[in-house]
Amino acid sequence: MTTLVGRTASVKVPATSANLGPGFDTLGLSLALYDELEVTATEAGVRVDIEGVGAGEVPTDESNLVVRSIAHAFAHYGVPLPGLHLKAKNSIPHGRGLGSSAAAIVSGIMAAKGLLEGVVDIDSDALLTLATELEGHPDNVAPAIFGGLTIAWTTPDGPRAKKLIVHRGVSPVVCVPAATMSTALARSLQPESVPHADAVFNVSRSALLIAALLQSPELLLEATEDKLHQDYRASAMPETYELIQVLRRHGLAAVVSGAGPSILVLASDPSQRLVAAELVAEASSNPWEALLLAVDFKGATVITHEVEAAAQP
Repeated sequence: MTTLVGRTASVKVPATSANLGPGFDTLGLSLALYDELEVTATEAGVRVDIEGVGAGEVPTDESNLVVRSIAHAFAHYGVPLPGLHLKAKNSIPHGRGLGSSAAAIVSGIMAAKGLLEGVVDIDSDALLTLATELEGHPDNVAPAIFGGLTIAWTTPDGPRAKKLIVHRGVSPVVCVPAATMSTALARSLQPESVPHADAVFNVSRSALLIAALLQSPELLLEATEDKLHQDYRASAMPETYELIQVLRRHGLAAVVSGAGPSILVLASDPSQRLVAAELVAEASSNPWEALLLAVDFKGATVITHEVEAAAQP
């Protein structure tokens, strides 16, 4: 069998924003903000070096989410896990609704794909399945893997996703607060059932949102209306909720990014992003960081390097 020791996988994974208003647990968008990872297979042990977001905060041993994700993929294919040296350079904010945990999971699965190149072929369906097993739902991991706009759903045979290319006029801006938000807390505020009229409302807006994102950005404000989750979660992030109302009153398609508390604005032209950032700064007494981002169309990437082989004469 091919020895893995000395093999290195270089991974790049984008941030994501799930739900996009009405598309609860279904729609996700890949954003051009990245976590980068280099993983080298070693003889034994685990070493994790972190630069940027999470440095000094996240675990640097076997309990690290990226390490656990690599181990999960190796175990799935019955391949013994080698020692690992991880070098992570993180840019995606943690606990802000930008898919940081999904990015960590996808980073690990992609690293496993790179390390196992020539040993096991991990195709796109397997990437989605493995990542969803760890994340619990596919709405964030799908855009992280595939890029662009994704529609994710589950079947008896596992998760599925369809990638779509967003209209070039759509210009995202994410407003990020200093405060964090627990996804588990946000989900706990969801009722087990909703009125029939609200369900129909969201079905119509979700369908309209696909049309708006693909070909009619002028419909984004109406298409991002929601009655399934954002109002129920408002009590946990009142400032986010209030700022979204301000933005929407000014004609901007603002929604909670993922579980929050960040705000995603799907502007229909680049100039609207500056307006959104100014409105948030004016309306809030707390600091918010405005990230003017492009839609990422590539998704996660991995490159494999044979370090020791390259060093031989």
